[in-house]
Amino acid sequence: MAVTHIHIALATKLDMRAIDTAEIPTQHGIVGDRYEGSRHRHVTIQSSEELALASEIYGSTINPGDTRRNITVNDAPLPTRPGDRITIGDVQFEVVRIAAPCTIMDHVIGVGAKTALRRKGGVVCRTLEGGTITIGDGVELLPAEFD
Repeated sequence: MAVTHIHIALATKLDMRAIDTAEIPTQHGIVGDRYEGSRHRHVTIQSSEELALASEIYGSTINPGDTRRNITVNDAPLPTRPGDRITIGDVQFEVVRIAAPCTIMDHVIGVGAKTALRRKGGVVCRTLEGGTITIGDGVELLPAEFD
């Protein structure tokens, strides 16, 4: 599993911009992204496998940047339980919640996209250990440990 796309937007309603490398400080979002300084919603991560399923439901290809998620990884579905961990390169994230698609999906992609992306729109994460992420970096999924 590896990073295939990285996207940022300077503000909520501005277009997403593809980048090759992202600097992510501990307890922050991607430098230059709209969520850089937020308290809990630092980075969003989606799986290209889930995006392909949403595209089938929608009836047309949904491009990774159109979903407004920051990082796209290939292969397996992502863990979705709060507390699950995702490590990309040397950056460690903790899953906060499933990323629910908003109504802007129907405006950016087309009517029906929000419904197609339901439960396939990735996860919202908090940055536990910061660093640099580059397209091609490896991804490790670690389930949360509960007593």
